[in-house]
Amino acid sequence: MENDVIVVGGGVVGLTTAVTLAERGLGVRIWSRDDVTATTSAVAGALWWPYRIEPAAEVGAWALASLRVYGELAADPGRTGVRWVSGVHADTVLDRLGAWALEVPELRQLAPEEVPGPYEAGLAARLPLIDMPVHLAWLRARFEAAGGVFERRAVTGFEEASARARVVVDCTGAAARELVPDPGMRPVRGQLVLVENPGVEEWFTSPDSGSGRSTYFFPQPGRLVLGGTAEEGDERLTPDPATAAAIVARCARVRPEIAGARVLGHRVGLRPARLGGVRIEAVSLPGGRRLVHHYGHGGAGVTVAWGCAERAAELVEGG
Repeated sequence: MENDVIVVGGGVVGLTTAVTLAERGLGVRIWSRDDVTATTSAVAGALWWPYRIEPAAEVGAWALASLRVYGELAADPGRTGVRWVSGVHADTVLDRLGAWALEVPELRQLAPEEVPGPYEAGLAARLPLIDMPVHLAWLRARFEAAGGVFERRAVTGFEEASARARVVVDCTGAAARELVPDPGMRPVRGQLVLVENPGVEEWFTSPDSGSGRSTYFFPQPGRLVLGGTAEEGDERLTPDPATAAAIVARCARVRPEIAGARVLGHRVGLRPARLGGVRIEAVSLPGGRRLVHHYGHGGAGVTVAWGCAERAAELVEGG
């Protein structure tokens, strides 16, 4: 049976794109090598905020469109995994951000004495914080409720999918390096530590400033997520004990009680960064078929997912 669309990839970008298309009335099937909770997206922190993503000229609009959707989903956090949570972006100055920041509600510059830890500047914000295992499962259920079909299936190219659908959408993330192939893909390794939450209710971030080592913690249901790293070109998927200890130590400099928190686990994911930024582009295939590339979202796939899905859907429909 021929499908209208086959989306290759079952992470947050693939799922949101598939939901968008299915809810427009198209017959959509997802081919995903992994279950949604075993994708790179499941490892994400995942705080709404444009981070390690290009092109800057497009990111703001995509992020704000997604922010509006997450704001609606936060009305039912138990089902969607999306909550509004307050926190602080340290070492961040409002007037150095893009124009998009002016449209984020409740974003304000802090006085130096208000910034926690060894930092002199920061922003206070109330932003969507997403429990990714819950959110990904909800996205799959929403997709299937719209008539979509989720299929566990590994692919080695797009030919088979294009033989079975009018349009194929390539949401393969880091795997696009080999599947397209796209030598511009640059994996960026992120390592996290999960600990029992010692009573932290607000999130905190401080950027890596080029060092590859950042400091952040996100209070998620049943755990506190500590980070992190941004190691370009490092594809190790095994957690490094020394890196984990350094992550805990950095977070404890901001909230000392974290030092004694019981470790629940470790996570590693490879952010799908791309030289030149996100690629959302349609290419023609033989027989009048179309391949829509939609990958390279770096460290902000969650942040821009809905805005990018709308653009990809326009290309699927010929726009």
